Amino acid sequence: MNKFLRHATRLSAVALCSAALCTLPAMAQGRGMMTPEQRQAQFDEMAKAIDLTPDQIAKVKAIQEETMKKMMELRESGGDPSEMRPKMMAINGDQTTKIKALLTDAQKPKYDAYLASRPQRGPGGPPPPPQ
Repeated sequence: MNKFLRHATRLSAVALCSAALCTLPAMAQGRGMMTPEQRQAQFDEMAKAIDLTPDQIAKVKAIQEETMKKMMELRESGGDPSEMRPKMMAINGDQTTKIKALLTDAQKPKYDAYLASRPQRGPGGPPPPPQ
C-alpha cells in the first residue's frame, strides 16, 4: 500500500505539472500576448497588405522588437493597469509613427487601412494612427 501511495503521489505531481505547462500559452493569450507563430503570421499579413520591401521588412521588425521590449518592461514593472494603459497606447502610437516614417506615400494609405482592419483591443482599442 505504501508503494502505491508513493507512485500515486508522483503520478499526481506529473499530471499537475503537465496541466500547468499546458495552460501557460492560454494564459499568455488571455493577457493579450501572442505566440511567436501568431506574431509572425500577423507580421506577414501586414507586410503583404502594404507591400513592404525586404529593407523595410528588416526595419519594421526592429521597430516591433523594440516596442515589444518596452511593453514587457512596462508589464513587468507591476504598475497599476489603469496607469499602464495610456503608457502602452503611447508606445503603440510611437511604433505606428516610426513605421509610417519608413513607408512610401503609396504605402501609407495601405498601412492606415491595415490598422483600421485590425480588431479593436480592450475598451478603447489601439490608438488611432498619427496623421
